[in-house]
Amino acid sequence: MSIFLISAVTVALAEIGDKTQLLSLLLACRYRKVAPVIWAILFATLLNHTLAAWLGVVVADYLSPEILKWVIIVSFLLMAGWVLIPDKLDEEEKFSGYGPFVSAFIAFFIAEIGDKTQIATSVLSAQYTEGMLFVIAGTTAGMLIANVPVVLAGKCSAESLPLSMIRKVTSVVFIALACGAFIYQ
Repeated sequence: MSIFLISAVTVALAEIGDKTQLLSLLLACRYRKVAPVIWAILFATLLNHTLAAWLGVVVADYLSPEILKWVIIVSFLLMAGWVLIPDKLDEEEKFSGYGPFVSAFIAFFIAEIGDKTQIATSVLSAQYTEGMLFVIAGTTAGMLIANVPVVLAGKCSAESLPLSMIRKVTSVVFIALACGAFIYQ
């Protein structure tokens, strides 16, 4: 499977029910303008995941292959547990005076800091240092796959999705990625 596809699927699944997905719904409902919110999500994710991928590559340079293998395996296993914990939007979007694009960009960028998808991006780029650009493109695509439909649906309730089952399936995917890293590294 390609680095791009692994990255996109990993992040798209991890993003289901995440606080940034809830933020996407909030922004879509508040502004009722689809294009600026989607563009803001794209650019905020590109910036955030580029920084995360760069950090993953830098960390990978300082770790031996054996230690890096175990860091990746443990990270994927931790992610498997983390995705089982339901996310909620901690605070209302604070930047409403700036317009839909700037408000969505700032809110989305901040919400992604330390988020499981950002950490997944760092781990994937540490694992695929030679394919960092594919990781960034894939994780950004995964964020868009998960968030654009929420923005487009706008008023549809996120509660109607079977989030519990989606979190369980995502957890299994992260466990499979950890097993794959153990077997193929």
